[in-house]
Amino acid sequence: MIHHIDVSTVLRRAVCDLYSNLVTRPTGAAVRTEIEQLLAANPGRMLTIIDFTHVGLLDFSCADEIVAKLLLRFVGEGAEEDYFLFRGVGEHHLEAIETVLERHGLALVLEDAAGRPCLVGEVSDAQREAWEAIVRLRRAEAGDLARVLGVAPDEAEARLGALSRRRLVMRLAGAYVPVGIQ
Repeated sequence: MIHHIDVSTVLRRAVCDLYSNLVTRPTGAAVRTEIEQLLAANPGRMLTIIDFTHVGLLDFSCADEIVAKLLLRFVGEGAEEDYFLFRGVGEHHLEAIETVLERHGLALVLEDAAGRPCLVGEVSDAQREAWEAIVRLRRAEAGDLARVLGVAPDEAEARLGALSRRRLVMRLAGAYVPVGIQ
């Protein structure tokens, strides 16, 4: 199931109808709380599109509250199978997002202006290489990835497992698909 969350709509509902900028930690916390409530209302495996298209400014504290804390809570050991695709992230948002991802050792998939998935944040070179190969293939099993990368199947499986645990790829019908590719 795919769930779309327009961050500007959440901002207006949580804080004020006049706002289109995400500034101050309390504003970010209010928006994140609303998003968490929306996610809690739809349990189970889900791809959630977090859409920043209509957001003007995004400061570091709001990026930390919304992006980093959301990923820390919903991605990782023991979490439901929640996947996120960030859409509408402009250059004016990216610096704050990249900074908080680096600070927390996180990574995410965002959709670029052409609709292609892009990996942003902290990943190893081996994980990035695997992710980029899976994007080219659109769908891969460990054997497929091993052949493309010229690595042993157990190495390919390890890379896929790491990407899967970080919710950068989804396991569907025995293969892995990058978040953002349907």
